[in-house]
Amino acid sequence: MSIVQQTGAAGFLACFETLKDALPGDPVVREKAAAAFRLLGLPGGTSARRSEAWKYTSLRPVAETAFMTPVVSGFDVDLSASTASFSRFAENPVFGPLPRPDRDPMVALNTMLAEDGAILRVPAGVDAGIVRIDSHGNGSHALHPRHAVHLGPGATLVLLEIATGTGGYLHNAVTEIAIGAGAHLTHIRLQDESRDAFHFATIYADVAEGGTYDGFSLVLGGRIARTEIHVGLTGKNAVAHMNGAQLLTGTQHADFSSIVRHAAPNCTSRQTVKNVLNGRSRGVFQGRIEVARDAQKTDGYQMNQALLLSPDAEIDSKPELEIFADDVKCSHGATVGELDAEQLFYLRSRGVPENEARAMLVRAFLTEALDLVTNDAIRSMLGEKIDLWWERQAA
Repeated sequence: MSIVQQTGAAGFLACFETLKDALPGDPVVREKAAAAFRLLGLPGGTSARRSEAWKYTSLRPVAETAFMTPVVSGFDVDLSASTASFSRFAENPVFGPLPRPDRDPMVALNTMLAEDGAILRVPAGVDAGIVRIDSHGNGSHALHPRHAVHLGPGATLVLLEIATGTGGYLHNAVTEIAIGAGAHLTHIRLQDESRDAFHFATIYADVAEGGTYDGFSLVLGGRIARTEIHVGLTGKNAVAHMNGAQLLTGTQHADFSSIVRHAAPNCTSRQTVKNVLNGRSRGVFQGRIEVARDAQKTDGYQMNQALLLSPDAEIDSKPELEIFADDVKCSHGATVGELDAEQLFYLRSRGVPENEARAMLVRAFLTEALDLVTNDAIRSMLGEKIDLWWERQAA
């Protein structure tokens, strides 16, 4: 069953009233989320409250679009290279404690309308290999998948998420991640949605003592896209990597926002986000490092770099540090520029065609970020996607 909803926040709320008796999970949690969404609205919409977190990204086009809401999300899970256990949210609908629907409108919307999702569990000490989740958007549907990943102490997992589709759909996913002591999650995301689609991914990860969250996101698709990552380093010696690359063209708008909370001593966080912007596209980077009073010996670093291939492209960069501890090492930086004319001339003077020379310089710019992906096969696949993106620009 699919329902064509009205536009705006009122449309999503009306859809919830129609579907709520058929949706799985605690109805009280969903009702509270609906109340929060009613208060928050869609950022940039006429009824929305002003939010600093959404200062650079307006969802007015989302508010002006009528979607069809299915009861079941479209996704496939490939466990052929993994020993992780898998179940569906629709069969075991538990809303975890990490997401905050009272603060984030898209999390409230997901909590209100989540239909299904993947739940992955890896027992203590097990190397579970690679799990692949493919999400498929189509038409004008609105999808709200709810995923959860639980790694026991000392466990290891590589999670590859690929989002694709056709049409002007809405893909609004929330993922909850719990990483046990000494466990290691490698989380690779390829967002290659339709150019007419809206993509929002909100990720919450809690990392226990000695655990590692190693994340990388490659953003290629979507009319409006936002990747929002919240990582809590709650045990000493925990590590978080939140890296990514956004390659945009035309009138695309992509927002990469992150918050890493250092709540324990001797923790490390690293973030490198690259942007390549063509046409009239707009990239956004918001990175925040929070260091609690007890989080001594914190080591936090973030870097955002943008390469503008067009005079009409735009980047907004907002790095932040909030530090309450005394003995810390935290830094951030941002650079914006265009292709180096001297480097381009050097390649052209040695017989390299202009398009090929430009492609070489763009790929060199992205190498630092892509090299952070340690799995050779996945890194090669992402590299091929980057090459295909450039071929489309040069065509």
